[in-house]
Amino acid sequence: MSWNEPGGGNNRPRDPWGGNDQGPPDLDEALKKLQQRLSSLFGGRGGGGTGGTGGTGGRMSGALLGVIAAGVITVWALLGFYQLDEQERAIVLRFGKYAGTMQPGLQWNPPLIDEVIKVNTTKIRAAQVREVMLTQDENIVEVTMSLQYLIDDTEKFVLEVRDPEVSLQHAAQSALRHVVGDSTMDLVLTEGRAAIAGDVRERLQTYLDAYGTGIRVSKINIDEGKPPAQVQGAFDDVIKAREDEERVKNEAQSYANGIVPEARGRAQRVFEEASAYQQQVMAQAEGEASRFTQLLAEYEKSPKVTRDRLYLDAMQTVMANTNKVLVDVEGGNNVMYLPLDKLARPSGGGAATGSSRSGLSERDLRDITERLKQEFRRDIDVNDTRRSTR
Repeated sequence: MSWNEPGGGNNRPRDPWGGNDQGPPDLDEALKKLQQRLSSLFGGRGGGGTGGTGGTGGRMSGALLGVIAAGVITVWALLGFYQLDEQERAIVLRFGKYAGTMQPGLQWNPPLIDEVIKVNTTKIRAAQVREVMLTQDENIVEVTMSLQYLIDDTEKFVLEVRDPEVSLQHAAQSALRHVVGDSTMDLVLTEGRAAIAGDVRERLQTYLDAYGTGIRVSKINIDEGKPPAQVQGAFDDVIKAREDEERVKNEAQSYANGIVPEARGRAQRVFEEASAYQQQVMAQAEGEASRFTQLLAEYEKSPKVTRDRLYLDAMQTVMANTNKVLVDVEGGNNVMYLPLDKLARPSGGGAATGSSRSGLSERDLRDITERLKQEFRRDIDVNDTRRSTR
């Protein structure tokens, strides 16, 4: 029977909301009855309708609520699934308390109960520190340092320190100041950067381990070291002076490399010449000694012949080195002087007959010279004969 069919002994339409009045239903009354119906579904009593109709509606509403509850639970369970990559680790906090560390793979944790904090443990992170410091020799320098680090211990990184990266910055500044304070300005600005970076890395890692940050420093570089801007001009002059010093040293070394081998070569040549002269003098002395020994043996065999031979050799040596000849004529007081050098010299006039300045031809001069030589030999032979007869 529809709600507007006549019934109950009267011909009035039936009110679906439980009323018996004719006409359109009151909106406020309808809302009130709906609230009562909902109250009856959740354990309360309804104010209108029959008992059978109320029981059927309660069963239908209970089934609907079960479906809704199952859907909510399913969605809640699905939201608890998550995936961890190979480079990630996850810290699980259950009601704010540490519950474990999750490894890579598909994981599940109940939402709204567990808090999952993911941390990338293989990512290389970078930081930079710039400080103005005082060196050991009381000079002010400005140093820029860059460092690279990664998460080595996930639990310590998340739980031990409130903000580990801020702690890293503070520890890096402290380590840099300590190392630079023990170094001179020259080391910081020039060739000592690598050693300073190594010392800072070792000290910084000690600080981080003591704080329990779970951070491992992988690399530190001293990017720049310079004096403050107020003294940059004076520092540039110092650098230029050092460069000039190095340039002059290199030039001097180059000159030394060129002159020293040359001097050593000359010294070696002089030494070789002296050695050769020594050997020559020794050989000559040995030859003279050997010649004297042989001559002594010949002199003992024939003293006269040997003595005359020595005299002739001596005269030949003397006469070969002079251009003047003196001839002693036996039985007379006159000494004949022959200027052989002038006789042998050609005339400056260049006469066609080829005569000399004295008017004699070259052939006449050769004849006179040969005749004089024969007479000289004859006189020597005569003198030798006289000496032998005596």
